[in-house]
Amino acid sequence: MTGERTFVTGALGCIGAWVTRNLLRSGAPVTIFDLGTDRKRLELILDPGEIARIEFIQGDVTDTEAVAKALQGSGARRIIHLAALQVPFCRANPPLGASVNVIGTINIFEAAKALGIDHVVYAGSAAVYGRGDEYDRDIIENDAPFLPKNLYGVFKLANQGTAQIYRQDHGINSIGLRPYTVYGPGRDQGMTSTPTRAMLAAAAGQPWHISFGGRNGFQFTDDVAKIFIRAASLPDWEGAESFNLGGSIAHMSAVVAAIEGAAPEVTGQITFEDAPLALPAGTSDRALVEAIGPVPCTPLEEGVAYTIAHFRDALSDGRIALDEYDT
Repeated sequence: MTGERTFVTGALGCIGAWVTRNLLRSGAPVTIFDLGTDRKRLELILDPGEIARIEFIQGDVTDTEAVAKALQGSGARRIIHLAALQVPFCRANPPLGASVNVIGTINIFEAAKALGIDHVVYAGSAAVYGRGDEYDRDIIENDAPFLPKNLYGVFKLANQGTAQIYRQDHGINSIGLRPYTVYGPGRDQGMTSTPTRAMLAAAAGQPWHISFGGRNGFQFTDDVAKIFIRAASLPDWEGAESFNLGGSIAHMSAVVAAIEGAAPEVTGQITFEDAPLALPAGTSDRALVEAIGPVPCTPLEEGVAYTIAHFRDALSDGRIALDEYDT
């Protein structure tokens, strides 16, 4: 993607920051469209010189005109749409959650239509699925029934339908990607963020209690970002499909073991709830790999060790503070 500008919404979030980092380091210019102004996640993983190369446009993804104007002004022909409100925020304010997650996605497709851009990549979620006991296997495939248990999952499912209609009516091709439990530097919000918070606590030599347990699909945020970029760079992609991500499927006890392996001083101090998430134990990326080719998958122990080492450095030089992850 060297030389081709990418328009990234929600790039002040965790995955967006890593998408931006990978694009910049590949030589691709980046335009960020985000309502927020807090650059802490970018500052956590990028140096000041890299941040200076980013074009920032502050705007609201729910504003149809603002989205279209920003995309046109950027000159970008590639779109990675990540802007969203996560589970707790959708639960607290459903109308706003619908506006950002559903209307915001429609606005991206409308802007693409107006500018003749025929390829959009957007963030879905494993939250479109139901509880593990509603399926006949632990690791579900791409075609498993959609049985969302919260509004966030409902909104993400609506976006899959939106993408299909824009393909049907306007010829806009798209790929939606469904992360599960994303972890790594910058993951400080959302229902599944507490494993990363535990890694920060461990880097500081402090105890932490992870808010859920059971088996989950754990995906290192750098891998997730690279998969989004790969999906956005397919020149001949046709269709409107959504795909599961895979990653390391492991019990939360394995995450704790990996944390203790990287930070032995907190052995016995990182705990977790016995209750699993209301989701399957894991999702298979078989269909994704068949569609776009091999994708990165950092082993859990390696990703956890990297995250803790990064947090140690960031704590020492003041890029992050432990209390930033306390809420």
